[in-house]
Order: sequence, then C-alpha cells, then structure tokens
Amino acid sequence: MSEKLPKIALGTDHAGFTYKEFLKEQLEACGHEVKDFGTHSEESVDYPVPVKAAARAVSVGDCDLAIVLGGSGNGEAMAANKVSGIRCALCWDEKTGRLAKEHNNANALSLGQRQITKDMAWSIVCAWLEAEFEGGRHERRIDLIETA
Repeated sequence: MSEKLPKIALGTDHAGFTYKEFLKEQLEACGHEVKDFGTHSEESVDYPVPVKAAARAVSVGDCDLAIVLGGSGNGEAMAANKVSGIRCALCWDEKTGRLAKEHNNANALSLGQRQITKDMAWSIVCAWLEAEFEGGRHERRIDLIETA
C-alpha cells in the first residue's frame, strides 16, 4: 500500500503567481492534491487574503501543508504566521527548506519569486516535502514557539 501524499494549500499574490502555477503543476504531477486559494492572475492583489486563506486551510485540517509565495516571500511568511498553529518558514535554498522541516517542523513554506529561480523553487519544495521532523531538542523549541 502506498503512502498518502500530503494535501497542499497554495496562496500567493500577483508577484508569486507564475511560480504558484508552476508548483501546482509539479505537485499534481507527483500525485499531491492541491487546493489553490489564488490569486489567479498577475493582477495586483493584497497578499494577506490568499496567503491567510491557505494557512487557515492547514490550521483547520483541510490541508496538511501550505506553500505561499510573493515577490520576496517576507510578507507572505508574516501573514501566514499570524494564523494559529502555523509555522511558516521563508526559504531560499534546499538546505533552508530541509532544515525548516527537520528542526522547525514547518507546516508552511514561503518562497520569493523575485529572489530565486523557478527550478530552485521546485528544489526547495522537494527538500521540504522529503524532510522529516527530527523531534528531540527541537520539540521543546517548537513547544516554546507555540506557547510564547
């Protein structure tokens, strides 16, 4: 019996739209169910709306993980982290993507379309998805984040 792949929520503003579409295609080709919270074009939008919707989908259990995107990914990570239970990491290479899961048990990933290549975005997503939370001393730190 095969392992069930995580259901992934996507949320972006106009500055991350192109990569969102690319990542959605890649994830679906790998067998992931994807829920797209927009935006659905390069027309300017306020990023907190689709980003928080994607994060809420994880928070309430409708999705397992979220990927949010923007020009830099900074504002998107901040918006996602305002949602209860979300640990969103802004990542810029495979190592930061892997460590976000291994050490921080990140259930959301933020990427900046204007900061990295499309291929790097996919490499980061793969590293994050393939990594496993190490627990141990990291669990204590996650608990401190959740209660702080």
